[in-house]
Amino acid sequence: MEISANANISIGDNFTLTSGDSFNPLCKAQRASIYVEENASLQIGNNVGASSPTIWVKNEVFIGNNVKIGGDSIIMDTDCHCVNYLSRRDPKIDGPQCGSSPIVIEDDVLIGTRCIILKGVTIGARSIIAAGSVVTKSIPSDSIAAGNPAKVVRILK
Repeated sequence: MEISANANISIGDNFTLTSGDSFNPLCKAQRASIYVEENASLQIGNNVGASSPTIWVKNEVFIGNNVKIGGDSIIMDTDCHCVNYLSRRDPKIDGPQCGSSPIVIEDDVLIGTRCIILKGVTIGARSIIAAGSVVTKSIPSDSIAAGNPAKVVRILK
């Protein structure tokens, strides 16, 4: 875990983070990794469980209450590198100036194993993200989304 200067971290009650050997057979001994950049904000609600995730926060990630994050999933609100190839050549530009947009994961969401949640999305309350899905666009509440890119495949109500 790496928390940069002036980062804002808020973790609610009963947060469970498993990491490494023998915790979850779906993670294959993968260790959890949480990286919060300078002046970024990571907010995690109450009763959240995460199995060996990678969470990279450049801007803001909000995880609501009663959220379950499946083994070896990735949540990142940044492109990590610039889209423009010339910018990628300069380490002073690449990374610090690449795209970033907040992620919101609302209450009671279930994220399956090995999902990827990308920048700028909101996952609505009570939704389920199927294992292996790549979420590139927001998912409405009470939905099951699956695939790459993830699409709503069923409404729960």
